[in-house]
Amino acid sequence: MILINLLPHREEKRRQRKRAFFVGLGAAAIGGLVVVGLWYSVLQQMISAQNSRNDFLKAEITRLDGQIRDIANLRAEIDALKARQAAVENLQTDRNLPVYLMDELVRQTPEGVYLTSIRQNGQLIALTGIAQSNERVSEFLRNTAYNSPWLERPELAEIKSTTVSGPNREQRRLFEFSMRVTLKRPQAPAPGASAPAAPASAAKSS
Repeated sequence: MILINLLPHREEKRRQRKRAFFVGLGAAAIGGLVVVGLWYSVLQQMISAQNSRNDFLKAEITRLDGQIRDIANLRAEIDALKARQAAVENLQTDRNLPVYLMDELVRQTPEGVYLTSIRQNGQLIALTGIAQSNERVSEFLRNTAYNSPWLERPELAEIKSTTVSGPNREQRRLFEFSMRVTLKRPQAPAPGASAPAAPASAAKSS
């Protein structure tokens, strides 16, 4: 049996191609939409995960900021306690400074030197006295400059010769002097330093 196509075959093929084109175009559009939807879903998941991480980091930063503030407060309290401790130690040392000063003058004043006046103005000590010779005064200066943990920077202000009468009215030549010396706090105060006897604190060391 022979079939004869009476329709225009070219127009039919053209319609088939056009239909196939639109079907393919629709399938491509649907596929593109599916891909875009999947990519959008992936992006949303990534954004959500990143937002979760950001929220976690913000919470951790807030917690660390609180800890840093606590540490800063603790450091401020520690510094305040250290300052109070230093103030108490300084007060304790200042309270004992006159005792250390008198004891140190007794230790460093050589034989033949008699102190007649001791005046303190802050850390500066003004001394006046009488010596048997210039050499005794020089020895006193050396002792306070090199041998004392409490005294430093001695400075001779004046020295002059004077004549005094002895018990038998004999004339003796002595030297009146005045000097300044600075009182310091040594790094390690000598342990066991005790207050000297009251008569010794008035003047000279024998």
